[in-house]
Amino acid sequence: MRLEKRNTHSTAALVLAPIGAVVFTLLVSSVLVWWAGAAVTETYALLLKGGFGSVFALSETLTRAVPLILTGLAVTVAFKARLFNIGAEGQLYVGALAAVAVGGMHGGTGFDLPPALLFALMLLASALAGALLLLGPALLKSRLGVDEVVTTLLLNFIVLLFVSMMLDGPMKDPLAMGWPQSVGLLGELELSKLIAQTRLHTGLLWACALAVVVWVLMRYTVLGFDIRAIGANARAAAFAGVPVTRTVVLVAMLSGALAGLAGAIEVAGRTSYVTLDMSPGYGYTGIVIAMLAGLHPLAVVAASVFVAGMLVGADSMSRAVGVPTFIADVIVAASLIAVLVATLLTQYRVRRS
Repeated sequence: MRLEKRNTHSTAALVLAPIGAVVFTLLVSSVLVWWAGAAVTETYALLLKGGFGSVFALSETLTRAVPLILTGLAVTVAFKARLFNIGAEGQLYVGALAAVAVGGMHGGTGFDLPPALLFALMLLASALAGALLLLGPALLKSRLGVDEVVTTLLLNFIVLLFVSMMLDGPMKDPLAMGWPQSVGLLGELELSKLIAQTRLHTGLLWACALAVVVWVLMRYTVLGFDIRAIGANARAAAFAGVPVTRTVVLVAMLSGALAGLAGAIEVAGRTSYVTLDMSPGYGYTGIVIAMLAGLHPLAVVAASVFVAGMLVGADSMSRAVGVPTFIADVIVAASLIAVLVATLLTQYRVRRS
């Protein structure tokens, strides 16, 4: 058996591919639900109800989706240029730490700034921290050919150790009763709520706006064209005059900045301080979201809401029917594999040798 590239792409195949992927995911997950001794229909109904069935459930899903949108955008931008950024988790944490350093420890500096200016400086510091963290691996790749997958992945663990040191040291909250957490943000810098008596905050609007900005950048600018050219074939792009090293550096700065902003918005909108368990793997989940979205910035929003809904709905489903919450992880993983295979089959056909 071999794969043969299709000369033309059928519109019907492009439409049916994601539908087939969804059906395949539901079938695979149904076997596991049945194996766990629960009714398949009831389990899926509770999963959807827990994630989208009420104002509270929807608000929790959208709250969880905010950092996922930003880390998904960070991965999308990098992967478009074949810069495989696996370090969005670490970039999120340094962004959160920078946000607290500017917006939480400001009170002891002896000078005051208007809240709007301080908020802008906080976001700028977070974006810059995330960008600089990815800049090193990008330069190592472009100059020395060092595999960025290894360097960005290992930097995640280095960052977490650094955050732990800061939370037990200079940035530790003296009022936390010994709990390892940072000082809190100033109240004026916290994001307002979109829906009263819920955790949903205006960070959702920031994330959606950034998705539109990234889409415009990728589609209608010279930089976006250069990114797509390098992603298609870096050697051919260099031959055509595309500045490969400069473009990779800009991609790294943009990708790291988006992940750093995820940390800042998570702190300003939800937690108000940094802890070691602030992120349940948002940076790693951003990779799944980017692939589910087909590296399309606007589709990242939809993929983030889907994944967040599965994770939020799994909690209530587990309590109701006794199915482990890990079924949500299986659904997300199976949907990723199914989408990748379905996309492959729209571009290639299987032939007998």
